[in-house]
Amino acid sequence: ISCWNPLQSLLSSMKQACKILTRDPEGGAARIPFETFSFLYSYLAGIDGEIPETETNAFLQGIKEQADQHSGMVLIRHF
Repeated sequence: ISCWNPLQSLLSSMKQACKILTRDPEGGAARIPFETFSFLYSYLAGIDGEIPETETNAFLQGIKEQADQHSGMVLIRHF
């Protein structure tokens, strides 16, 4: 039996987005600005509709705290 997990699917999509949008060299940290990450994550979570807004906001706050320690950049390892 397979159980679809909307959060895992969203995080997988965000990892791919980071790899596509980064200016880091191939195999690098795949950093993207928090603003870009936040916009995409919020947009995709909204489309999905199964992830509560409070959960989305809490997740993004945690990511922002980590990004603030890396010049405002989100790294894949942050999530």
